[in-house]
Amino acid sequence: MFFKSIAAVLCSLILGNYVAAKEPLSLIDAVDGRFDMGVGIGSQAFRLPENRELVLKHFNYVTPENCMKFAATQPVEGNFQFEKADEFVELAHRHGLKVLGHCLIWAKDDRTPEWFYRDGDKQVEPEVLMQRMKTHIETVVQRYKGRVQSWDVVNEAIGDRNDEYLRDSVWAKLLGDDFIVEAFRYTHELDPEALLIYNDYHCHEQWRRDRMERLVKKIQQENVHIDAIGIQGHYNLDDVPYQSLEELLILLRKLNVKIAISELDIDMIPRNGWWAEGGKNRDQLAKFNPYPDGCPPELLDRQAEQFAKLFDLFEKYEDVILRVSFWNIHDGESWLNTFPWKRDNYPTLFDRNRQPKPAYHAVIKSLTRSIPCCEYSKMAA
Repeated sequence: MFFKSIAAVLCSLILGNYVAAKEPLSLIDAVDGRFDMGVGIGSQAFRLPENRELVLKHFNYVTPENCMKFAATQPVEGNFQFEKADEFVELAHRHGLKVLGHCLIWAKDDRTPEWFYRDGDKQVEPEVLMQRMKTHIETVVQRYKGRVQSWDVVNEAIGDRNDEYLRDSVWAKLLGDDFIVEAFRYTHELDPEALLIYNDYHCHEQWRRDRMERLVKKIQQENVHIDAIGIQGHYNLDDVPYQSLEELLILLRKLNVKIAISELDIDMIPRNGWWAEGGKNRDQLAKFNPYPDGCPPELLDRQAEQFAKLFDLFEKYEDVILRVSFWNIHDGESWLNTFPWKRDNYPTLFDRNRQPKPAYHAVIKSLTRSIPCCEYSKMAA
């Protein structure tokens, strides 16, 4: 036993050094089938050879960043526009990648085309809104049936205040949570082979977790099919909620639904102050760009530790984790360079030159920690 322990320690040390020095494994090789490894990208990721190479090396699942959303696919009633979505799906399949359809219903008023809510100069009647939703789902899902492996059926419907169940929207006012139930019911009827997901942010917060539980139970009690909850992992450096995230994973396991970590990154310039105190600090923050010439190494090391700790958690619950998807392929393309204000940010595993960062090596080390040396050698060869 003593010699086995010494061997294990030496193997771990050698493995860690070899990973950092040689980069023998891609992310998808390192995860070794325990769950899917995905990334949210725009169409340009396929057009640029250097981006395409990075995607194909490290991921087996892709999420279209914008081209399948409401505003892109049906900006005007009956005027469906699928050129960009068609291109995305075709290129993904040409390269052997699975596709997450993101998203069918985005339950925010400012993310839903206004015509959805209007009937002439009046607000639409509930039954008309429901029918418009079903027509949209039918048209999109039937077009991509068999080519899209999973759908974010409803996105961000839970409220932002701790005193509300659903977000204050026309959807909720007219239809309550019935629109969510019916969206899942109808999507499953149209494409029974696809995985169906409800996707939202800040799911780890206690009050949002309670509302998530209420929503999942409502769908299940209606005998409607739901496969997974998408947890948007948009975290801030030094503020990753490990404990409450684990509590959420335990809850979802009890509810018998799987988990997709759907939009993972770690913001190096925390953005919470943008909304604090009614946004009174926004003028000052809009000029705040602390790292225009590169991120300090000590921050990159902290980010690496925090990414690794997240993946340690994901591996602990790998029996219920379907997929881990990063949001954007490298730092230069991250949405956090412009949201909620313009700044040079560093939230992904790869830098602006598409080179692995300390966070990449830390994630690889976490993913390969449980692989025996003999298996690792075969994979790295």
